[in-house]
Amino acid sequence: MALTVITTVFFMWGFLTCLNDILIPHLKAVFELSYAQVMLVQFTFFGAYFLMSLPAGRVVAHLGYKKSIVAGLIIAGIGAVGFWPAAGLRLYPAFLGALFVLATGITVLQVAANPYVALLGPERTSSSRLTLAQALNSLGTTIAPWFGSLLILSTKVKSASEIAALSASQQTLYRAQEAQSVQTPYIGLAVVLVLLAVFVWIFRLPKLEETTEQADTDRHSLLDALRYPHVLFGVLGIFFYVGAEVSIGSFMVNYLAQPSIGHMSDQEAAHYVSLYWGGAMVGRFLGSALLAAFSPRKLLAIFASVNILLLLTTITTSGDTAMYSIVAIGLFNSIMFPTIFSLGIERMGPLTGKASSLLIMAIVGGAVLPFLQGFLADNIGIQHAFVLPLLCYAYIVFYGMRGSYIRTAPVDAQQ
Repeated sequence: MALTVITTVFFMWGFLTCLNDILIPHLKAVFELSYAQVMLVQFTFFGAYFLMSLPAGRVVAHLGYKKSIVAGLIIAGIGAVGFWPAAGLRLYPAFLGALFVLATGITVLQVAANPYVALLGPERTSSSRLTLAQALNSLGTTIAPWFGSLLILSTKVKSASEIAALSASQQTLYRAQEAQSVQTPYIGLAVVLVLLAVFVWIFRLPKLEETTEQADTDRHSLLDALRYPHVLFGVLGIFFYVGAEVSIGSFMVNYLAQPSIGHMSDQEAAHYVSLYWGGAMVGRFLGSALLAAFSPRKLLAIFASVNILLLLTTITTSGDTAMYSIVAIGLFNSIMFPTIFSLGIERMGPLTGKASSLLIMAIVGGAVLPFLQGFLADNIGIQHAFVLPLLCYAYIVFYGMRGSYIRTAPVDAQQ
């Protein structure tokens, strides 16, 4: 029952995170931004993970897992409400501010819910269990692009010159329609988040206090957790994985709209973003079974190797081959985050919370790498810029083969 309740939370933050992929082309057109400028959406959203992970860890230490999940949902709801004035005022910084608050709530959810699911059962099957929960996260990321294409991308964005050619009354009507295309979905999401917070609150969930800081009588620091090599390499693994995953999803609409690739509208391209995230969902359901039977480390290295080949294909080809090879990456992304995360907190005992905060902080890769890829896209073209996520997957191969193995650390004797 506890796992069932928490998976609904995974669904919601997946939905909210992936909706950024639809918001990006909309804001790029509305504010006439470059690729690097519009990637401030992801920089702000995932930057919140870096800035707020440690405060979120303190929240979890003080409130426990359940109350922290409720708090995270309410904070995310407040951020979603912020889209109403941002769209009404038509201010890009206001959108970024609302995104930061929304991402702060999701950061609290990540710090609390990921280790909670991994710890709800035997350590041997933690990767399998977390992968299953992440499959519901992927269901949210699969539905979000379809949902966003119907609402956010339903209104064709006009250029500044086209707006100037309209009469005053037509301009007022157009701006109202444009704002409503963002306001309506996010206000609806705010209501759902608050209702979900109530839903989680009314259930009696296991506290698992033995894996929180309340059980850490020696009061270890973050550096104590980071001295474990599998934690340190895991932090880098999350950084590079999330950066690669978000970069691909963020650029996909604009990439598939290219005449040499898919030659389609933004709304049509959004459906392929759903397939990208849908592949991750299917892969996670299948991966949950595979991880229960095979070595998580070997599967991680194999899946990352396949993604390197797919990226090489999309960089060097065009048309359908380039299009479907980039979409297929989602299938092999499937087990990566939950596997890296569960391997990163393996055998950490009371230090689990510290390791979890560090791993969630590393999600800042979703802020840094899309911004760098935006810079590359502006200078060498959007297709060749995919070399950046290719290098990220190369590191994940290393983590699966070598970096994830548990070695001795100075605090071992105290465990």
